[in-house]
Amino acid sequence: MAKNNDYDATSINTIGAGTTVKGDIISDGDFRIVGKLIGTIQSKGKVVIGKNGMVEGDILCKNADISGMVKGSMKVEELLSLTASSKMDGEVITSRIAIEAGAIFTGQCQMSNSNEAEKIKK
Repeated sequence: MAKNNDYDATSINTIGAGTTVKGDIISDGDFRIVGKLIGTIQSKGKVVIGKNGMVEGDILCKNADISGMVKGSMKVEELLSLTASSKMDGEVITSRIAIEAGAIFTGQCQMSNSNEAEKIKK
């Protein structure tokens, strides 16, 4: 089966430790946040929030791995993973979710198939 990527899988963007970015980000590739983002991030790939990373705003992406803190809504087309060190405060819409023991999740979660998530994203 052929793999169809709608995004640039080789592009990995990073907000490093000790860096704060205020504003909205749109990316065709994967994005890793170890610093702090105040604003919205929209990615056609995977968004990874590192253990010391923080996002205050909305996240729209294909997949997400959260080990840090998110305050805002998340719309994840496929899989959202919350690790034991993660803290999520807000609304989540996703097709699939994995929550490790120890993760803190405060808010609402709506499960939908990927077609519904794609409609919501637009």
